Parts: sequence; structure tokens; C-alpha cells
Amino acid sequence: MAILKFRVYWEEEDAIYRDIMVKHTQHFSDFHQIILKAFEFDQKHEATFFRSNEKWQRGREISKEVYQKEYPVAPLLMDETTIGSEIMDTNQHFIYLYDFNKSWTFLVELIQVIKNADADMSLEYPVISRVEGVGPMQYGTKGLLGEKFADIEEKYDLSEADEGFGEEGEDSDSNESDEDDDSSEDDNGGFFDDSSEAF
Repeated sequence: MAILKFRVYWEEEDAIYRDIMVKHTQHFSDFHQIILKAFEFDQKHEATFFRSNEKWQRGREISKEVYQKEYPVAPLLMDETTIGSEIMDTNQHFIYLYDFNKSWTFLVELIQVIKNADADMSLEYPVISRVEGVGPMQYGTKGLLGEKFADIEEKYDLSEADEGFGEEGEDSDSNESDEDDDSSEDDNGGFFDDSSEAF
């Protein structure tokens, strides 16, 4: 038995990737599930792998199921196909496509073959061995940003700030008003800077 180590890149940004280790005897259905887990996606949609080459051309499919579409060649099924059976060379490539409507595409490359004697058999394979970059949000960031913004709005009571600022501006001289503006901008600037780093 051997452990196969793959690097799975998000197609739109190759600095975002996950290293995944699987047994060569495991099936593509196991690989499919661990990729989704690695990128924090759900498992509700269609999915398929394509055999590929160094130019990332799509070959025969290894599919979750036979879908209602035309196939040049009948697909293999993930549940029936072991990963080792599809390794043709030492840097084998696959393309993984998830959710046909959204077309989430990941480029999969074999980067290492670990012999059984050198493998850590205490691990439960498949396993995510490395995470680089913040992965894409499957359903966008609107919900998360909304929650964060609601927290800030409540903390600083932004709904009342507009009225209070107008009255304070009339009673205060222009210098104090300018200072208030500056501090307000700093607070907001810091918040959005933090959120951009988090995402």
C-alpha cells in the first residue's frame, strides 16, 4: 500500500491550495469528500473528476453519478474507482469540478508517493496535511459581512449617531468637529482593515 499526496489548487488562485493525503486503495468518493471538507464546502451538489495532463486538458470523467448530459466516453463512478488505479505517472493531474451551476473548479496534482513503510499509519486517511490561503466562500460573503456589520452597528449605535452628530456640530467649533470626524474615520478604517485581513 502507498500514500498518495495531492495538492489541490483553486483554479482562480494558485496560491490557495490544500495538500491532501489518501491511501491508493481509497476511492474517488473519499477524495471528493475530503476536498469539500478542506475548502469548507457542503456536499449537496453534483461533482466529477476529469483525468488530465500537464496542460490541464479534460479527459475521461470519474463522476459521482451518471448525470443527464452527453459523455464522449461513459464515465467511471467515484464509488467504484480506486485512486491508485488512475495514477498513470508520477505527477498525475486531475480536474475536480463541483456544482455544475457554479462551476467550482480545482486543479489536482500528485506531488508525492509515500511508501507504506514511511507512512504514518496512525492517521485516519484521507487527511488534510497542509492549508495555504483563505479559500473561496461557497455562497459568497454577504451573510458574514452582514453579521459583522450588525455587531459594529450595535456597538457604536450608528443609527443614533447621525442625529447626535448634527446637534453636536452646531454647538461645537469647527476644530472639535474635525477631530470627531478624524476619530470616526480611524475607527471605521480599522474595522474594515481587520475584516479584509480576515477574509
